Amino acid sequence: MDYCIREVDGSDPDVAEAIERLHIAVFPGEIPVATDRGYWWLAWNGDPEGRPIAFAGLWSSVRFAQAGYLCRAGVLPTHRGHGLQRRLIRVRERKARSLGWRWLMTDTVPYNPASSNSLIHCGYRMYVPAKPWCIGDDAIYWRRELENRP
Repeated sequence: MDYCIREVDGSDPDVAEAIERLHIAVFPGEIPVATDRGYWWLAWNGDPEGRPIAFAGLWSSVRFAQAGYLCRAGVLPTHRGHGLQRRLIRVRERKARSLGWRWLMTDTVPYNPASSNSLIHCGYRMYVPAKPWCIGDDAIYWRRELENRP
């Protein structure tokens, strides 16, 4: 498939609405994340004038210096299985490097092995933070040190 990924302005009302719509479709029952901070991407299947089919976000870490947090990403079910999640991880890594960050972190849940597998494929490793940030005991924490390359 010919996917197009673009960085977008999460504070733009149209972009925020598109991300919220995707979030609700991908994570039914979960409260959509705020898009007025950090960096955001949308993905389209071919024509970027159409409806987006995936989104991803990146925030500066509030706990660690020179680090970012892969805050949320989602791909519509009809477009899963084509490596789009990994491509969304890679664009966020490039952004983090351009910002001078050395680390990226995120978390997943046990009932979402596809996200965990994408992170493993991209070089992320599980770890146990000294102060876990997720509520509940089922979070799986991931991190990756970024190389100094563009």
